[in-house]
Amino acid sequence: MDLHLTEEQTLLRDTARGFADKEIRPKATELDESGRFPEEIVRRMADLGLLGVCVPTEHGGAGMDVLSYILAVEEISRACASCGVIMSVNNSLACDPILRYGTDDQKKRILGPLARGEVLGCFALSEPASGSDSAAMQTVARPGPGGNGWVLTGTKNFITNAPQATWSIVFAKTRPDVGHKGISAFLVDLKSTPGVSVGPKERKLGIHAAWSSSIYFEDARVGGDALLGGEGEGFKVAMSTLDGGRIGIAAQALGIAQAALDASTTYAKDRSAFGGKLADLQAIQFMIADMVTEIDAARMLTWRAATLKESGAPYGPESAMAKLVASETATRVTHKAIQVHGGYGYLKDFPVERHYRDARITEIYEGTSEIQRLVIARSLLRG
Repeated sequence: MDLHLTEEQTLLRDTARGFADKEIRPKATELDESGRFPEEIVRRMADLGLLGVCVPTEHGGAGMDVLSYILAVEEISRACASCGVIMSVNNSLACDPILRYGTDDQKKRILGPLARGEVLGCFALSEPASGSDSAAMQTVARPGPGGNGWVLTGTKNFITNAPQATWSIVFAKTRPDVGHKGISAFLVDLKSTPGVSVGPKERKLGIHAAWSSSIYFEDARVGGDALLGGEGEGFKVAMSTLDGGRIGIAAQALGIAQAALDASTTYAKDRSAFGGKLADLQAIQFMIADMVTEIDAARMLTWRAATLKESGAPYGPESAMAKLVASETATRVTHKAIQVHGGYGYLKDFPVERHYRDARITEIYEGTSEIQRLVIARSLLRG
């Protein structure tokens, strides 16, 4: 589907697709089974400008638009969902908020290296006792000795890219007594800040090559220049960042779903059953029809959200719709893909088993499906 794509958008999509087909897809099964971090693929994504797609060139990025970024995420995720989310986190959850809220110095010191892929970033919001309810976070930041800088204490968990990241956007309460209005955002160097430690990678159902872990802050001291946005603006930074990040996860889900559909159509046309091809059976045709229709609908919602973000118009409910539909589509499509493959779909020898496991997380991170429904409903009901 090339509806109204510009020459530049088409070129980036085709570049990402060619790279994914040649360099990522052949390694996807091995990455899933070994769980190793794909360092060589991340380096190549940096070389291609895929780690800072929407960051202006003067800040080290590719200087392209949001839809271009979404097209690239889908293509990378179509080959390997782990590589897709590594890319998405660095773009949407690390680069984007620094571009929007960072000082000139922060953009020079931190955004540039992130956008060029010299280092990776992550986004530390979730905690052991606060996931969807981020205002209930327990991590605190108190003023340093003599009012100089800040001292962070607390734990973050489920943080994608944390084991490899240099920079993290960390959310902490600077005024614990005023709820979400007391949350601030900080840029923390995970590699060199005393008092910061990163836990072992978590064992997960899917996206095995995208490492996530807890981050521990034990009186970790940062300078006053670590504050991203103003004091007390952390909740705004977090929610606006997630609005954009959800579009990236929608694109990841689309890539997973498309890969499952591609595998299913190929298998149905090759597999013989009942004296003909599997693709001749109406039951299979109905499943394929549902799969392609749902993917197309989800893609349209995702492209709409990306276009709204690029234009500067409000896009929060639209990004929630895109993520909700795309993630649940990925789950349904991968379920049907295993059904099309029959017993073979349940074997690790075929890729749809991996797609099925990878799809499930897209309904959870960067806001569960239930949170997306709240965002959509409240937007309508509050006018």
